Amino acid sequence: RFLREGAWWTSDLWKLLALKLVGTFYADGTIPLDIDDTLFHKSGRKIRGAAWWRDAVRSTGQKVVHAFGLNLLVLTLRVKPPWGGEPLGLPINMRLHRKGGPGLLDLAKEMMREVDTWFPDRHFHLCGDGFFAPLAGALMPRWHLTSRMRRDAALFRLAPQARKRRRGRPRKKGARLPTPEGLAKSTKGWRRVDVEQRGTTRPRLILSKIVLWYAVRPDQPILFVISRDPDGKEPDDFFFTTDLSLRP
Repeated sequence: RFLREGAWWTSDLWKLLALKLVGTFYADGTIPLDIDDTLFHKSGRKIRGAAWWRDAVRSTGQKVVHAFGLNLLVLTLRVKPPWGGEPLGLPINMRLHRKGGPGLLDLAKEMMREVDTWFPDRHFHLCGDGFFAPLAGALMPRWHLTSRMRRDAALFRLAPQARKRRRGRPRKKGARLPTPEGLAKSTKGWRRVDVEQRGTTRPRLILSKIVLWYAVRPDQPILFVISRDPDGKEPDDFFFTTDLSLRP
């Protein structure tokens, strides 16, 4: 009865949890966050917002599985467990995605703005899959994003420096570059590094370049990175980050 009849403000509960977790694991420095949506198999006469959604867990590249339930967008704090292995994602905010309501990107921006007010003096680094790449064009001043990039993305060189006494407005972008798949065909510039993947150190070949993804982030450059399996058993991965200070 206490839980059922009480008047609860969910944002206040999330704030209390976020302050506790961040204070415990990241008392200073940049706060690492991850974002993704998940299907919660919960439905019934008294459950609002349930609908048919794609089940990412049971779907494959050849078959898409749909299930009935709640589509939840979850923002998590990334914590490395002391026993090693994969990082943990501890939820600090959440939104219910409803049919006909705000989209996932709008809900993500809403959560980011909310978390930003909870920690007015901290910096954040958000990670998400390629669906959340457009957030790079709507980041707040103390935020950075790392995500996947489309294989056919239109990339450009940085705009050349404006010449003095030249008529017309300065150029906003440089020459067009090949697509990420086209850049992956390069035979020069690759280097071998050891990276941490799901808690395990693995060798990878990487090729990086500072470019302009004008369609997503027209006013700021990004660091574009191609990650390749040295044995050639896995397809290339295409990543980008808005934090140019990171090592590729």
